Amino acid sequence: MSRNVLLTGLLVCTVTLGVAATVFRAESNAKAPANAAPASPKYTIIETDGTNLLVVDNSVNTLYFYTLDPGKEVGSDLHLRGSLDLSQVGKPTIKPTAAAK
Repeated sequence: MSRNVLLTGLLVCTVTLGVAATVFRAESNAKAPANAAPASPKYTIIETDGTNLLVVDNSVNTLYFYTLDPGKEVGSDLHLRGSLDLSQVGKPTIKPTAAAK
């Protein structure tokens, strides 16, 4: 008989823990703000080799292109050469924007 009591107690504890975990998870998910942005990086590096850099600003959906000045060594400053509005992707023609000099 004590074995049945032990098994019943173990079953009750297991069910109680399962219910508590489910309720806790539901409450923690409900506390997240409805207008919260999804967790994603602000920038995504597309390509770099030390002489150029292609990077996307995910918050404004824009690709930026940086390169070295002609004749400069790797490790020198990279300069913005242009950008591209990625909301234009899918259109027959995309017009890049040259950087101000």
